[in-house]
Amino acid sequence: MKLAVIAFTRSGCGYAMKIQKAVEAEGNQCEICGKGREAGAWGIPAAEESLKDWTGRQSASQDALIFIGAAGIAVRAIAPFVADKASDPAVLCMDEQGRFVISLLSGHLGGANELAEKIACICGAVPVITTATDAGGRFSVDSFARREHLYLDNLKLAKRISAEVLENRTIGFYSDFPWSGELPLELALETQTELGISISLDENLAPFPETLHLVPRITVLGIGCRRGTSKEEIEALVKKVMDRNRLSMHSIGKVASIDLKEQEQGLLDFCEAWDADFVTYSREELEEVACVDGFSESAFVKEITGVGNVCERSALKAAGQTRLFQKKTAEQGVTVAAALVEYQVQFS
Repeated sequence: MKLAVIAFTRSGCGYAMKIQKAVEAEGNQCEICGKGREAGAWGIPAAEESLKDWTGRQSASQDALIFIGAAGIAVRAIAPFVADKASDPAVLCMDEQGRFVISLLSGHLGGANELAEKIACICGAVPVITTATDAGGRFSVDSFARREHLYLDNLKLAKRISAEVLENRTIGFYSDFPWSGELPLELALETQTELGISISLDENLAPFPETLHLVPRITVLGIGCRRGTSKEEIEALVKKVMDRNRLSMHSIGKVASIDLKEQEQGLLDFCEAWDADFVTYSREELEEVACVDGFSESAFVKEITGVGNVCERSALKAAGQTRLFQKKTAEQGVTVAAALVEYQVQFS
């Protein structure tokens, strides 16, 4: 997670440093600054740009913004940049005495509610959560999707589900995957309900008349390609492979290849377009990969890369598996294979 913190008093800057130390210790990135006439003497970098410019820049690049000061300052600062709950960063506000941490924006999908509780714990503050489902201790499909790293396909339907939950109505539940923990009381394992949730890699599956699709991002694609292959050429074959296997494109969590391709622009562009992590492996690492069904080896590929199959081996390596979901498919100089990361739904 990438966070940006801005404080408006000397006391607030002390809390900013405390937050930075704690969140960076967990492997997150945290940029802090002070804003005010005497900011240069407060022990952290002073923000030279206007608050509006700072907020606009950080909103576009950070996962979360934390204002340590008056809530009114935070509200006015973020107002011009609020777009929609699917893309807005989490926004928090904490008073400069560290007494309260308020989740202001993107409480569920952006993770502001969860972050408010974490920051409150760091600073010894009280988290202030105002979203209805959280305040009432009810199941929140937005928060659940975020926690489980699921793609949520319909925000309007998610909002309706939250409204139904608050009215004590039962929501249908279907899953292609096993789960651990107790099913929330608001969900029922039946298909007679009008409205329901489906956890599946198939976005066309409709167990309910109105189905909210939650897609686990567990598909790992192994991709090989000729030098200079465009994103569009890669995407064309990937879509064919995914459609053939009834896999949502939104289930792509990772793309893997050989290290010779780590700067291949088409692959980088494809991963950016689908928000997928890109990993590469050496020839030696790929040669060590095993497949229970064997590999589709190519003498030509081995001559070029040193290994007889790039896409199948890299898919299995990145997924931590020994069995492919889809073996190599080749077209126009692009090869694609797919593997699935083992997944189980977690209800806490």
